[in-house]
Amino acid sequence: MTEIRKGQAPRPLERGEFHLQFRRSFLDPAFSAVREALDQVEEVAWANYHAHRKAPVTRAAGPGYADPDYELSVDWLAARERLQAAERRQKDPLSPSRALLIIGAARNDGTCPGEVSKTWRMAQWARETLESQQVETEILDLSLLTSSYDLHIHPCKGCVSTAMPLCHWPCSCYPNHATRQTSDWMADIYEKWVAAHGVIILTPVYWYQAPSPLKLMIDRLVCADGGNPDPTSTHGKKAEEAKALEEAGWDYPKHLAGRAYGLVVHGDVAGAESLRRNLSDWLSWMGLASAGGQAELDRYLGYYESYAASHEVLDEADKFQQEVRTVAKALANAITLLRAGEPLRPDSGLVPPRPK
Repeated sequence: MTEIRKGQAPRPLERGEFHLQFRRSFLDPAFSAVREALDQVEEVAWANYHAHRKAPVTRAAGPGYADPDYELSVDWLAARERLQAAERRQKDPLSPSRALLIIGAARNDGTCPGEVSKTWRMAQWARETLESQQVETEILDLSLLTSSYDLHIHPCKGCVSTAMPLCHWPCSCYPNHATRQTSDWMADIYEKWVAAHGVIILTPVYWYQAPSPLKLMIDRLVCADGGNPDPTSTHGKKAEEAKALEEAGWDYPKHLAGRAYGLVVHGDVAGAESLRRNLSDWLSWMGLASAGGQAELDRYLGYYESYAASHEVLDEADKFQQEVRTVAKALANAITLLRAGEPLRPDSGLVPPRPK
């Protein structure tokens, strides 16, 4: 067994520190009327934190798991059952073709910017085009993280770097009720990816990189590429058991392989091409297939021009608008081919000599 290194984790909060942290959510004077009730809730929260009650409601995993008697979180079991149902629908040849459009921009008019994003407008053109091709379309607008009440994509904890089988599919790191890491959106987002036959990511460039809501989702999708669908095989987060499983040989299942993808990346000064390449490499690594050269678009809008007039620039960018619609048309074509059993990737049947 390889050595498990320890020593980085901070000490748990003391009671006084916990009190200050807990009350930060209730600084509004309106909460003064329920201060005694908050005191009671705080005592329960402190007890749960001190006892590490990550998953307070569990039930036996049941048949089909390595250890059917092991108690799994009901949150995780519900998410897993939803993914299995979505996978059955996605593979049903009689089900309608489905595409997922992902808006990577953080801006919307329901929060501080006060205006819709250009990316949101592009997604509407892509949806119109896909639906004209008889492809059912769902939009995942990641900007809701900036404008919705208590909605989160919590960060990836890096379980895969300890051992791949420690990274569960779907992610079992959240919710963690002991630390109030709840309201995690990813359980819903996994289901949307699984249900789709094709995906288009539409995103601006933020400082040469993907916007933070998009990057949060990307990191949390690591469990789709090699993740362990059976947490009982590691009895939760037992690093020793996960390392033993990986060292015995792990098959790195690609849970989203076989779907098609397209990309629309736009910037104003720099970074559009590099971000498009990064996203393409990531999706291809997970086993998704590009819908073709015209389905991977990177362009600049309003190059070195005023941000204030950026929507007007988009209004006049007729060729760009046509290119966005072409990405959607290419994805619709790719979905048709894939569902007819024609692989878009010539290497789809080959086993990689170094899977990871």
